[in-house]
Amino acid sequence: MQKTLDATSVAEHLIHRYFEEVWNQGHLDVLDEIMAPDYQNHSSSIPDPVPGPAGLRPIVAAMRQAFPDLHYEIQDLVVTGTKVAVRVHMTGTHLGDFFGIAPTGQQVRVQQFQIEWIREGQIVAHWRQTDDLTLMRQLGVIQ
Repeated sequence: MQKTLDATSVAEHLIHRYFEEVWNQGHLDVLDEIMAPDYQNHSSSIPDPVPGPAGLRPIVAAMRQAFPDLHYEIQDLVVTGTKVAVRVHMTGTHLGDFFGIAPTGQQVRVQQFQIEWIREGQIVAHWRQTDDLTLMRQLGVIQ
């Protein structure tokens, strides 16, 4: 039983670091510690991402450029074996180009659901669903 508790604690800590240090603070070097070299992003914002931390760096940088005050808040986190399910709220002010959408100055708050696969203390795969409809409405792209 102790082994399961330890693995759960490790996974929870890893996911908290992922959101706080990488996304909220922009420390891209942390990706090398918490992501496996063969990490696969199955829900990438860019086509054909490079495997590993190098594939996520430009996405994090683009998001933080578009939303300089970008912040993720974990709402729910469930660890089951080697998978972590997490529900987060993403907030930020749109002050830079966002994948072709010119800055609007709008504040956004959208929900995301993610599943992370953990192996040997690192994230090896990622799946994400974002409430893109709400995001596009908040940016004024659609009504």
